[in-house]
Formats: sequence, C-alpha cells, structure tokens
Amino acid sequence: MDCYFCRHNIRVIDWRNAELLGRFISVQAKIKPPRRTGTCAKHQRKLARAIKRARIVGILPFTR
Repeated sequence: MDCYFCRHNIRVIDWRNAELLGRFISVQAKIKPPRRTGTCAKHQRKLARAIKRARIVGILPFTR
C-alpha cells in the first residue's frame, strides 16, 4: 500500500485538521497502526504527534 500522505504530497500534518486526523483513529479513539492505515514510518510518527497535540487542545477525544 502507498502512504496516504506520500500519495497526496502532504508535507505537514496539521494538528488542527480534525477531519483528516479522525480517519486515523479507531472507534475507541486509539491511533490506528500503520499496518491498518498504510502510512509510512515517517508519516506515522508525524501523525501520532499531531493526534496527541489535537487531543491536548481538545479537538480530538482521548476516549469515546
């Protein structure tokens, strides 16, 4: 599988974009692993950091 972010040429993962980040969290609000989402290691690290920042600010939930 190709990485979603590599395929769409997204260089910066914005932590304020809840719609995009919501695609990569499960029903229990856990971060989906790269084997499920198909993201590369570099973008998975950036994605996890963005999701954690969005949770702290209150854009995404810690649990559902």
